[in-house]
Amino acid sequence: MGRAFQNRKESMAKTSDANSKLYSKFSREIYVCAKSGGAEPDGNLALRSLLDRAKKAQVPAHVIKKALDKAQGGGGEDFATARYEGFGPGNCMVIVDCLTDNANRTIGDVRTCFNKAKAKIGSQGTVMHMFDHSAIFVFAGDDEDSVLETLMEADVDVTDIESDGGNITVFCPHTDYGKARNALSDMLGEGAEFDVDEIQFVPQTTTEISGDDIAALEKMVDMLTDLDDVQNVYHNAEY
Repeated sequence: MGRAFQNRKESMAKTSDANSKLYSKFSREIYVCAKSGGAEPDGNLALRSLLDRAKKAQVPAHVIKKALDKAQGGGGEDFATARYEGFGPGNCMVIVDCLTDNANRTIGDVRTCFNKAKAKIGSQGTVMHMFDHSAIFVFAGDDEDSVLETLMEADVDVTDIESDGGNITVFCPHTDYGKARNALSDMLGEGAEFDVDEIQFVPQTTTEISGDDIAALEKMVDMLTDLDDVQNVYHNAEY
């Protein structure tokens, strides 16, 4: 066995640790979503989408159930959303979305990640105006005209739609998420599946980075995503 066995053990440990962090992030997000909008997926569209993503990410059923049970219990942690913005390596723009029960701890941890990458954290609104807060849907299909017509009939403000490789991608304002998902689900029929069904920050422009800045940004993103409080990291860097 020797070194090969040790490498395998280390690889398994890293995978286990990565899974643990993934489960923790989903558990926290499910808890907050269910507590604020109800624990029944049929009545909470955001929760239904989140549960679909959790299942695709192979989050165990017991982890999901525990988060839902905790949300229905009325007690538990009091998490709040927090968003931090700034400039990363190569002057690219960065947004960090968090769920936290201790804002002072979270801002300190996020600031440390920025500082280690020689990046600069800014005040609220520093870069967010350069991103669109968009609902994004990706699903199998090639008739974007009929999709666009369906969404327009549902009074959805489609900001972009594209067809490529047998898939259709739809972008619309995050405020139209519910209307868009319902319209697309009705159009696609029972058992409809979305490859992507999320709300994200999409950059309006990109910043090209190269050389050491690429490694620094990747390290910074890794440090941020390792934090328990961080849910998502968005940036506009183009390699």
